[in-house]
Amino acid sequence: MSGPPLELHVVADSTGDTAARVARASAAQYATYDVRIIRHPRVTSAEGLRAVIRNLDPTRHRMAVFSTVVDDELRALVAQLCAERGIAHADLLDPALSALQAATGAAPERVIRPVGVGEDYFKRIQAMEFAIANDDGHLTNPLTQADIVLIGVSRSGKTPLSMYLGYLGYRTANIPLVRGIDPPDELFRVDRWKIVGLTLDPERLKEIRQKRVRALGSLRQSDGYTELVRIYDELDEVGAIQRRLGCPVIDTTALALEEAAGRVIEIVDRRREAATGS
Repeated sequence: MSGPPLELHVVADSTGDTAARVARASAAQYATYDVRIIRHPRVTSAEGLRAVIRNLDPTRHRMAVFSTVVDDELRALVAQLCAERGIAHADLLDPALSALQAATGAAPERVIRPVGVGEDYFKRIQAMEFAIANDDGHLTNPLTQADIVLIGVSRSGKTPLSMYLGYLGYRTANIPLVRGIDPPDELFRVDRWKIVGLTLDPERLKEIRQKRVRALGSLRQSDGYTELVRIYDELDEVGAIQRRLGCPVIDTTALALEEAAGRVIEIVDRRREAATGS
């Protein structure tokens, strides 16, 4: 039984991988809490930083901000904004940079330079290409090459989430689960820790599908695509497949894209570590 929710918001001027690892290691010491690690990557301006912190609500959940921002002005602004909002904040780079400055006698350059910048750049490009090539069940690559596999009903947000995860450097494939049609056999040969299910509130899903049908001028409503009763049945059938695969399921109804991506990454990382020990 999980305890009270605890949100750890990672604010970074690069991918946030370093801060996310520290957040995850720290969260392991609070095993009774329902910990959610949410990334806010590539924050490189005061406006972007203000937008991130403004959207945090410490009155709803316990939360803390872990930041890895190298620019001095932005570092100070993170601390200032968190203090103003009453949000606990840890600047993860400050102790390390202070120690290096003491050791070398030289001030840090304060230049945004992601670790392995070339590798990071090309990894993200390749991941985005992978997400495009393996979207909506149209698999160009073997599914086993994916870092993450998203499964869910039509219009549950699989494609935009796949593309955003690709932008963050994760090779992501997404598979639509269609009522009455068996999922591809290849899905059952993928490491289970890679698979994350998506779902959506039935009423919201109906609204999204109706908008989609109107935009395309489609006659799909005749097959029950937008009928609420059929949507409930569809979600039940898809839920059974997700349970058969043993995958965690994220409800994307009220989640921003960044938050949904953060949850997917944390789930996959945690399940991979449990399955492989690495």
